[in-house]
Amino acid sequence: MQNQDELEHNEPPVELGGSGGSPASTKTALTFDKAIEMGEYRPEFLAQFPEWHGYPRYIQFEFIRKALTNRRKQLLTQWMEINKSNDYSKKPHLIEASKNVERWLSQLRQDKEALYTEYSG
Repeated sequence: MQNQDELEHNEPPVELGGSGGSPASTKTALTFDKAIEMGEYRPEFLAQFPEWHGYPRYIQFEFIRKALTNRRKQLLTQWMEINKSNDYSKKPHLIEASKNVERWLSQLRQDKEALYTEYSG
């Protein structure tokens, strides 16, 4: 027997268009839970999932907060993996990669502040 949380999240996956290639690779199934787990926090993206519209605003915000945390962890892990290289002279491309991740972290902070402002009202 499934609990209430499992029943609510057994919605069919959303089909997302691919970037071409073989017919099997043109669509990818992404569930709401997987999107949150992968750090997708943008309400406009989450709104494509049917269950998003069934949640009250404060629960939507809890999903956003969880996704923001997940995305931050992903970016910090990526940053640490890049920066554990001891010698950038042998891998100068990692300097640019590190700067990119730092920009993404900065953008994430700005998005978090904007979402907290939007959902706290």
